[in-house]
Amino acid sequence: MALTKSDIVTAVHELGFTKKKSVDIIEALLEIIKGTLEKSQDVLISGFGKFCVKNKSQRRGRNPATGQDLILRERRVITFKCSGKLRSKINGVDYSDQDF
Repeated sequence: MALTKSDIVTAVHELGFTKKKSVDIIEALLEIIKGTLEKSQDVLISGFGKFCVKNKSQRRGRNPATGQDLILRERRVITFKCSGKLRSKINGVDYSDQDF
């Protein structure tokens, strides 16, 4: 099951903020992230990951339903690369107590 914006608002509300303030905080955060990405700037959240805007060149493609060849236009896409800390947490690995 996916974590929704409503779930995030509820979690912030449980920290002691009013429901309205929680909604305002989450909406403001998302608007800041969207505005930054619209300007083609990266969003780095330490310990979580990095959102990057990448340019994709025009390329040949194919309609899978009809098999017809077509040209896909240039576009910008958003990519996400998780931090090493998040990757370790997801994989259940704790490197903090090991010597390298």
